[in-house]
Amino acid sequence: MKHEQIETNAGLLIVLTLIVISIGGLAEIVPLYFLDGTVEEVKVAGRDTVRPYTPLELRGRDIYQREGCYVCHSQMIRPFRDEALRYGHYSLAAESKYDHPFQWGSKRTGPDLARVGGKYSNQWHVQHLYDPRSVVPESIMPGYPWLLKNNLAYKDINGRMRALKAVGVPYSETQVEYDANVQRFGREAADLLDIHSAEHNLLSQAQSSNYDGNGDTITEMDALVAYLQVLGTMVDFSKFDEGHFAKYR
Repeated sequence: MKHEQIETNAGLLIVLTLIVISIGGLAEIVPLYFLDGTVEEVKVAGRDTVRPYTPLELRGRDIYQREGCYVCHSQMIRPFRDEALRYGHYSLAAESKYDHPFQWGSKRTGPDLARVGGKYSNQWHVQHLYDPRSVVPESIMPGYPWLLKNNLAYKDINGRMRALKAVGVPYSETQVEYDANVQRFGREAADLLDIHSAEHNLLSQAQSSNYDGNGDTITEMDALVAYLQVLGTMVDFSKFDEGHFAKYR
């Protein structure tokens, strides 16, 4: 059958298109029924290393979304050699299981940020966000100087955490939930995930780390840098054998 015959016959084109879509859909859907799970188990010494965001990191993520950073930056490293050479290990589903919404993205006007945490200093991030071309001359990213001027709004942090808890993020409000987080993440992490201590934890992290370099106030820059610095740092791939996560793919 000539290609021209298919293109000029609308009915035949529709039928063949549906057949191709059906085959492709089955190829993606059917294997899922033979997998125990598609979210990797990431445990070290019996504890989950991927945890929900702390109150400060959570506010930073809110600002990341508000400023539209996701429009130009993805947060998903594909399982290809060139991506691994540039960014590191491909992204795990487990790394974004507490993200609502996830920030995978599909457009990279700027580089992928899935593993940007710890790659640069706090001071670098502050300067880059304030005046991108002062550290990356070829950058086309706009500056965000107001992040250093705007005091961080955090009085509603408890409500924000409760909203995420309602969709499955394991923040704790009861003693039972707190004890479960101790078993799952360890006591230090469980303390940071306690909704009742959210404001205290936010202030403590911002003041001790002083992300924006100004200890007098807590700014939106503190929160955004805190968020950027945690991206990709929860999984230490050196503690897992090569190919350990392949069984989940």
